[in-house]
Amino acid sequence: MKQNELLTTTVGSYPVPDWLKAYPTETALRDAIRVIVATQTQAGIELPTDGELYRFDVNHPETNGMIEYFVNPLGGIRPADGWEDWKEFRKKTSMAFRTKPAGVVVGKVEPGALNLPSACKRTTDVAGKNVKFTITSPYMLARTLHDTFYDTPAELTLAIAEALASQISDLDCACVQIDEANIPGNPADVPVAVAAINILLDRIQNEAAVHLCFGNYGGQTVQDGTWANLIAFLNSLHCNHVIMEVAHRPDDDLEALRGIESRIGIGIGVVDIKVNHIETPEQIARRIESAMNVLGRDRIKWVHPDCGFWMLNRTIVDKKIKNLVKGRDLFLGIKG
Repeated sequence: MKQNELLTTTVGSYPVPDWLKAYPTETALRDAIRVIVATQTQAGIELPTDGELYRFDVNHPETNGMIEYFVNPLGGIRPADGWEDWKEFRKKTSMAFRTKPAGVVVGKVEPGALNLPSACKRTTDVAGKNVKFTITSPYMLARTLHDTFYDTPAELTLAIAEALASQISDLDCACVQIDEANIPGNPADVPVAVAAINILLDRIQNEAAVHLCFGNYGGQTVQDGTWANLIAFLNSLHCNHVIMEVAHRPDDDLEALRGIESRIGIGIGVVDIKVNHIETPEQIARRIESAMNVLGRDRIKWVHPDCGFWMLNRTIVDKKIKNLVKGRDLFLGIKG
């Protein structure tokens, strides 16, 4: 295999620099994005992200703004301020890991003040267009809300999808990735999740990716299930490649990914983001080799961390991504 046949990428979030936390101005944010993207590219990452540095929500730190950043600006959704909102939301037993809703749906969901193109342009202005922009799946967003307006969860999910999709064609970057961490534990909801995610994927102008994991809620895995239950879901996605949690999963989960259609490139997680241990290049090369032996050398197109890095110390993350590239190069026989 050649280097351009097995690429490296990160998944989304990166540790926020301490100086940005202390002085969170627009200028400091732009500088931080420039630094985080440069850190990745200098390590050899072919497709970096902006680190999602501008999404963190101090009122719900467990998800690093993965939910609130998208939900709060949408029209038709108000804050969940009172006990009654919390009490109704807690009836969703499948969301027991979250104590309060991200918001309350009181009207038709519309884009409102959401401005994804502006956030994307901020990154491309300082780091160029060879970056990945991430968007949380409408299915995942819908599950965090207390809905008092729509008749069914499916209607709410599709309404959120349309609101997000209205801005996607204006995202001028190398890749747009849809992040989904709830469907692995809820395979019965595959039809509506697929329909909603494909609404977004069909609007993407460049490389379209979907990231799937079993949750990273304050460092916890919050979804049960296996990849074997989701092969039909994966094969229904209108994407170019999938970015899969593998490093923190049982070995037999990898076998199930053989069922993914050849039109979809496979990305495998070879760096565990839930531990401080820094994988050596040799460990990463062995993980790639093992996956290649199971899936075939022509099927794996990307290697990456399992999920976002926001919980870890930045010095640890910097070393993890350097070793990700070194491990990929070691597997390919590329001399450093």
